[in-house]
Amino acid sequence: MKELTLDRLREDGQAFTEEISRESYLAHSGHKASADFQPIYGKYANVLGDEALGLTLDLFKDSAKGTDEHRSAALLLEWQLESQASRSLAELDEREIEWERNAVITTPDGQQVQYQAAAIEIANEKNRVKRLALDDARAALVQQDHAPMRLERIQREKDFIESLGIAPTYNAAFEEITGVSLDSLAKECAAFIRDSQAMWDETLPYHLKKSLGLKPGEATRSDALALLRASEYDGAFPGQHLQSSISRQIKEMGLDPVADGRIIYDVGDRPGKRARAFCAPTRVPEEVYLVLRPHGGQSDYTTLLHEAGHALHFANVRSDYPFEYRWLGDNSVTESYAMLMDHRMQDRRWLLRYTELGTGNVDDFLRLAGFEELHYIRRYCAKLIYEVQAYGDNADWKDLPDLYVETLTSATNFRYRAADAFVDFDARYYSTRYLRAWQLQAQLNESLVSRFDLDWFRNPGAGPWLISDLWSEGQRESAEEIASRVSGTGEKLSFAPLLRNIEMLLGS
Repeated sequence: MKELTLDRLREDGQAFTEEISRESYLAHSGHKASADFQPIYGKYANVLGDEALGLTLDLFKDSAKGTDEHRSAALLLEWQLESQASRSLAELDEREIEWERNAVITTPDGQQVQYQAAAIEIANEKNRVKRLALDDARAALVQQDHAPMRLERIQREKDFIESLGIAPTYNAAFEEITGVSLDSLAKECAAFIRDSQAMWDETLPYHLKKSLGLKPGEATRSDALALLRASEYDGAFPGQHLQSSISRQIKEMGLDPVADGRIIYDVGDRPGKRARAFCAPTRVPEEVYLVLRPHGGQSDYTTLLHEAGHALHFANVRSDYPFEYRWLGDNSVTESYAMLMDHRMQDRRWLLRYTELGTGNVDDFLRLAGFEELHYIRRYCAKLIYEVQAYGDNADWKDLPDLYVETLTSATNFRYRAADAFVDFDARYYSTRYLRAWQLQAQLNESLVSRFDLDWFRNPGAGPWLISDLWSEGQRESAEEIASRVSGTGEKLSFAPLLRNIEMLLGS
């Protein structure tokens, strides 16, 4: 067998990533009844074993921090850790995908709902008694079948990462490779929850009463899904105009919404398709899938904008970059580009130009958008705080469901269920990517406004600038590096601009 070199690791690593990404897309989009990950892992065992890990570890340890060599090595090492952990869990992942596709929820009155469509059905159910009954049945199924699978995966992945000896603990290993301080970010999150508490206490009762006729303390997470679905605005966001409206905006920004055919839109309903939308870059930048299962109304517009941000990013990465700069890196970056797009649903000018909301409804909708933004940031702040404790050395797995309920319910005032403690869990701290993306997109928006005015989203110079200065770089830079470079003042990531924006929206 030939000695594994960096060039070979990149070549075979890219081939493996393309195959595993395509298989994941086919399974999660409903094109396949199950996933066949294990044969792919077996085929590429040469780049997913001790030799590959040793090579990337040596590159990481032997390169000086701040150099391109160290940047490259860090990205490859993080990919090795994630891929090798996933290889050890491939059978479990296949079993979970097949279970999700086939599982059916049955309510006491005999209603049957596909498990993957449960979130859609709950959000669309206007009858609260039926909504709670459906969520009761969902939670019972999760407790019985899904939660044990998720818990096993979390435990085994943690044990695997710690067994590699990168650092003494799982949390320390994550920080060593990514450069993200979990303790610092968790403190920022706690501060955001504290600093926004008065605002939340003032706005939550209004929206609960207005939309659902409920008081704080009465509402559950299933009620939150129905409230944020905002079905009262469905007429302003017709499904038949969903793709055409957003494509028109992308074109006015000086871009091709399909990137010369590199972006494929998969936005229809299909049995077996996950309710949660996703972007699947199966070849970067040549082949990128945008996958959405329609919920209806404004949530579909937000989701399509979000996934379009991902797709436009990956489809415009420099093709001459090495594997690690095109495929890998700090996912806070691509999430910030997705949020930059989906936050157009908080933009008065965008709403009046590309939707049927009209001037008579836009102020109320913006207040709801501010409430939704505040809810989701508080929720993700609480999730990170919970996950840091869950992955910590002193955590007792049996105590985590109670900790989950206490932490999430306290931050949102919507009652959470213990059954969801391991299902509503972002593996490998993906919650850090979302939180830092929220921060970065606010700074990127300010930069775009300064360059192209308040309506940058329809300035034909904005799209080419995004490609040349941001998207083409893939995720070579971290979120912090991009924030510093684009601001030109070394500005750091923070929640401050988000709080200012939420205050402005709530005052609409």
